[in-house]
Amino acid sequence: MPLVAVNLLGMTVHLEVEDGVGTLRLDRPPMNALDIATQDRLKELAEEAARRADVRAVVIYGGEKAFAAGADIKEMQVMDHTAMVLRARALQDSFTAVARIPKPVVAAVTGYALGGGCELALCADYRIAGENAKLGQPEILLGLIPGAGGTQRLARLIGPSRAKDLIFTGRQVKADEALALGLVDRVVPAAEVYAEARAWAARLARGPALALRAAKEAVDTGLETDIETGLAVERNWFAGLFATEDRERGMRSFVEEGPGKATFL
Repeated sequence: MPLVAVNLLGMTVHLEVEDGVGTLRLDRPPMNALDIATQDRLKELAEEAARRADVRAVVIYGGEKAFAAGADIKEMQVMDHTAMVLRARALQDSFTAVARIPKPVVAAVTGYALGGGCELALCADYRIAGENAKLGQPEILLGLIPGAGGTQRLARLIGPSRAKDLIFTGRQVKADEALALGLVDRVVPAAEVYAEARAWAARLARGPALALRAAKEAVDTGLETDIETGLAVERNWFAGLFATEDRERGMRSFVEEGPGKATFL
């Protein structure tokens, strides 16, 4: 079912929590352009979602019409080199805060996810797109390159050659091509995107929170470093989880009831 958000006090991002799932909802009509205020609010709420014990999985959603059509170009147009030097780190930090949420994160992508919108989707662990979705990194058409992680996360996700094609040309890809490229993980009818993303998140919200955190950190760290360091992170987390109640519950349930029937707190 679609999420209906009420824009309180002009806030352009909301965090709504229900049954362990937190939805980070972009709310800046008509296209969720990511201006500075929205970037800062996104960082604030991503950090809140990371801290809150009642948030066990996260959905990023822009509404039925658009995920996010990119940065606010009118706002950027008046910024000179000095202004952007001062702002660029904060821009990246707002997206990194989403990528570093130590819980499963799914992007529910409808309509346009371009520029910063595509970069925001890249920060999720999993991406479900509507059949009406269009994704891309069109910054080159403005004489720029992606500045919120696109040159790094896109190449890691779909490979350098495919990433360079999208970044060099600035072209948009429809949902079917995005799926073939590995840019999104599932394509569903546009009206079902949020419900499908929430179902994915809800299933994981019932899982072992610390083990999910460990798995995410091990995978992400391994992608950013050499295999020996990645294996060390995996090894330390694997052994450390033997000290958790979830591990006791999971193994006891397996022995007594069979696989897949454990209930985690």
